[in-house]
Amino acid sequence: MAVDALDARILRLMLEQPRTSVREYARILGVARGTVQARLDRLEREGVVTGFGPRLSAAALGHPVLAFVHIEVTQGHLDDVGDRLAAVPEIVEVFSTTGEGDLLTRCVARDNTHLEDVVQKIIRMPGVVRTRTEVAMRERVAHRMLPLVESVGRQAAPGRTG
Repeated sequence: MAVDALDARILRLMLEQPRTSVREYARILGVARGTVQARLDRLEREGVVTGFGPRLSAAALGHPVLAFVHIEVTQGHLDDVGDRLAAVPEIVEVFSTTGEGDLLTRCVARDNTHLEDVVQKIIRMPGVVRTRTEVAMRERVAHRMLPLVESVGRQAAPGRTG
């Protein structure tokens, strides 16, 4: 999907001011409200915008420990293990990967004892061969998309404004 300069400006506003209305985005950008709405609809339909909603803090929800658990899976059981991992609330993301492991999970826990319980739950799952856990010490770069949006916007041809 091609993102042009106007799309990039809209996405930047959405990231910087997520609670602002489409009407206000249009005013800030100096384009018609219908133009902004049509662009947003297209960006959502084409999968650039994947959702709207708050980003939540696991730490503020009582789960300040963050760990990455690498999982090696018996061949042919990747989908089964993925389905079982989805049933564990402390596992907030799972990715298939290349390299030593087959899956990489991002897990949160109340404390190290709770993290051990979560890892033990993973180890006991049918199809799991072994795990390797890495505890995050400190977040150095928070999840972000704005630098990418700005880079794409600089590379894009100027968009239509009406």
